[in-house]
Amino acid sequence: MKRLFSIPVILFLSLVTAGATEEGVVDHCAGIIRDFRQMPEKGIPRDVLRHSKGLAIMTVVKAGFIFSGKGGQGVVVARTSHGWSGPSFIATGGAGWGLQIGAEVTDFVIVLNNDAAVRAFSRGGNVTIGADVSAAAGPVGRTASGAVAPTAAVYTYSRSKGLFAGVSLEGAVIGTQRESNFRYYGRPVRTDEILSGLTPPPPGAAPLRRALGH
Repeated sequence: MKRLFSIPVILFLSLVTAGATEEGVVDHCAGIIRDFRQMPEKGIPRDVLRHSKGLAIMTVVKAGFIFSGKGGQGVVVARTSHGWSGPSFIATGGAGWGLQIGAEVTDFVIVLNNDAAVRAFSRGGNVTIGADVSAAAGPVGRTASGAVAPTAAVYTYSRSKGLFAGVSLEGAVIGTQRESNFRYYGRPVRTDEILSGLTPPPPGAAPLRRALGH
């Protein structure tokens, strides 16, 4: 019964997350990074971004009426010897039971603090936060910048209703979107080829790479 009534919610979320083109998703992720950077007092500390090995950026829509569901999409990028890699597309989803009415949109940034975290996303399958990579709610604000030493493979952040915060994403499953990568790059390409820089970033990735900076 629960599965039956969850179907309309999941279909709604699928339509929402599938409505954007790959280029639209990349541009949206660039906007998320710009927003995080423009609030140094309440955003991700600059040192955290400066020392990161990669970032996963996504927007998640959660909606429902008694039965709830969520779905989201975004990209993951990694630092290479030639700057930021091109984007590899990712998505998440799920269904639940609750008294939620309406919809909520949340932006997430997952900071990949070490090479092991990048490798986890490079496999081209699913990554379970807290299982495949250790995770912690990231420090927030300029005052945290001076003494930031990573305590987990990834730091997780969210922005909902204009508020930035470190947030726990324990148990969240994020999967590679191979078809989106195929459409964006115009040919079959592996995630590790994208994140290692072997596959050059398309011109459309320029706004995202500028937003990421150095």
